[in-house]
Parts: sequence; C-alpha cells; structure tokens
Amino acid sequence: MKIEKNTIVSLRYKLTDAQNNVIEEPDSPMVYLHGGYEGTFPKIESLLDGHDIGYEATIQLEPNEAFGDYDPDLLKIEPRTRFPEPLEVGMQFEGIPDADVENAIAEETDADDEPLIYTVTDVADNQVVLDGNHPLAGMALRFWVQVQDVRAATDDEIENRHPVGGESFTFGMPNDDGDSADEEEFPGGALGSSSVNPRTLH
Repeated sequence: MKIEKNTIVSLRYKLTDAQNNVIEEPDSPMVYLHGGYEGTFPKIESLLDGHDIGYEATIQLEPNEAFGDYDPDLLKIEPRTRFPEPLEVGMQFEGIPDADVENAIAEETDADDEPLIYTVTDVADNQVVLDGNHPLAGMALRFWVQVQDVRAATDDEIENRHPVGGESFTFGMPNDDGDSADEEEFPGGALGSSSVNPRTLH
C-alpha cells in the first residue's frame, strides 16, 4: 500500500542538526495520520507521498520549515519565589506566566489553544530565566526516515485527526501523557512542572 491521504504511516527516523550531530534516534517508530493533519512537518509528508514500505530518504528542513525561528521576545525573567523547589536548569513549565507573555504570543495561542512550554535556562538567587522557544527553534534539521508500515486509517482515526494512541507525538517530541499532578497556579494561567515533555509543535 502506498502512502496517500488518510493512511497511517509508521516511520523509523533519525534527527540530526545540520552538522550531523544526532539529536534523537528513538527505538520505536513514529506513527502519524498522513494527509495534512499536522501529524508531522508538511515537507516530510511531501517527501513520503506516494511511496511504500521500505522507502528511505534524508531531507533537510530549514527553521521556518521545522520549529520556527528563535524569538528573543519569548525569553522571560521571573521571580524565583513563583516556582517550586527544587528548581534546576532544564526543568520545564507549561502555561503563560503573565500578561506580557500572553500578549506576545496571543496570535499563536489563539491559533492552536496550546500554552507554551517554558524551559528554565538559568537559575539565580532571586530570579529564574525562562525560554518559551522550542528547544530546536532556529535550527536547520536533517531527518533520515524509513517507512516501516502503511495502512488505511479507520473512520475514527480520520475523525480524530490522529492514529490511535498517537495524538501528541511528532518529530523530536516524546508522547505527553498529560500528567498535571504538579500544577502550580500563576497569573494568566497554570504552570504545570514537567522535566521531560517539551512543547509539541508540528
């Protein structure tokens, strides 16, 4: 079966930067609904369209074709007292910490109704530096992909716009189980701490 609209595609992949430094090479395949459902990047879909099991290729995506350009306006400094302890560089928080950030990203949040993920990039005695950019923003990325399986999507999968069990998966991103046990309330929205799940973009 060839890859076409409304097929479920299983891909092995390796993600590297433009210098071929490996960023991610998972053991399990990525599974997505093909055909413009934002399951993966449009350039990847175009590359795979019409191919069958066993097809493999390497493709480079520029920042505007992947996770976007780096936006310095999404770098924020917040009082450390607003965050739980222990607090370490690399921890991530979901939400919009204040009105300034909300205004800066209003267009994006209106578009996808998903809060940003802020990564802690520096911790001082009284302040915390947060970066709302995707960790791979501003980077040209190379993908090696190999088609492992292709099947017709079910009616439910087409209606839900994703394969069963694969709603939040995309290149470079782990599945987000939605664990909000450690949520903290912040003005402008809840910030739930998470040290493993970066922001999911397509």
